[in-house]
Amino acid sequence: MRRGESGINCLLAVDKPIGPSSHDMVGRVRRALGERRVGHAGTLDPAASGVLVVGVGQGTRLMGMLTLDEKAYEARIVFGSETDTDDAEGAVVRTADVPDCLRDEVEARRVVASLVGTHQQVPPAFSAISVDGRRAYDRARSGEEVTLAARPITVHEASLLGVEDGDEVAWSVCLRVSKGTYVRSIARDLGRALGCAAHLGGLRRVSSGPVGIDSCVTVDELDTMGPAIVGERCLDPIAALGYAFRSLGASELEDVRCGRRVDAGLCVDQEGTVRPPRQGEAVSLVSGGMLVGVWRRDGSTLHCEANFPSGITGVGR
Repeated sequence: MRRGESGINCLLAVDKPIGPSSHDMVGRVRRALGERRVGHAGTLDPAASGVLVVGVGQGTRLMGMLTLDEKAYEARIVFGSETDTDDAEGAVVRTADVPDCLRDEVEARRVVASLVGTHQQVPPAFSAISVDGRRAYDRARSGEEVTLAARPITVHEASLLGVEDGDEVAWSVCLRVSKGTYVRSIARDLGRALGCAAHLGGLRRVSSGPVGIDSCVTVDELDTMGPAIVGERCLDPIAALGYAFRSLGASELEDVRCGRRVDAGLCVDQEGTVRPPRQGEAVSLVSGGMLVGVWRRDGSTLHCEANFPSGITGVGR
């Protein structure tokens, strides 16, 4: 085993606190587990908290395969001011009086429910989107005027959690949205649509794809338990991927390790239905309670898309 490799191969969900960046959390996991090969899927801003899915060891190779297209957030939308970053970290660029109707919970509930649907959304100028080879936030920080093209996003669910009517008027909302949606932009656009001004006052991701906040470990648990946390709290890679799975016999496992095609056979999908894999369908291959490969049907056989020689732990958790 090479230096900096712990032999740990898994997926973890970490409850990222407010403050550190997603990259900071990767460093935290590396130190806690003694493993240099760590990566994350689905970046969270430093000012946001919640679900951050992390791959460890060979689990890093799953980062590009995970279907984390839908994400759910609890957000605090503050009315009365708009900022250059569309959140509380930025400088105020516009203020407006808050209409009395925004203090009414019935009206707030109606407005939030109306967010459901597909919209054209302009991302924040302070975002990681690349513009002519440079990040938009780099251009914005250097004083350039950044204009990003609108893109389609979908709000699948939207509900009001509560209305604050104190020193500032704020709505707490729960949103389930498509990949690429900026909740900061939702807050900004909502303020404008209501004839006011608004920005995102706080954000917590409560799910990323099939991974919920209840599956997360805290940074304190990471630091206290170290590598022992893997056996107790790692994610099931089969559930996280969302693919159907196929268990391998001993001879098939040897073929898979050598990259030789195996019979398509029967797989079990996420609904528990036993069936043949469909043409072109990706299938998780399992042996000894570990994910050992992701293969795809081609004709009557499966061919290798990715192999994990050491096996990724957590199957059946």
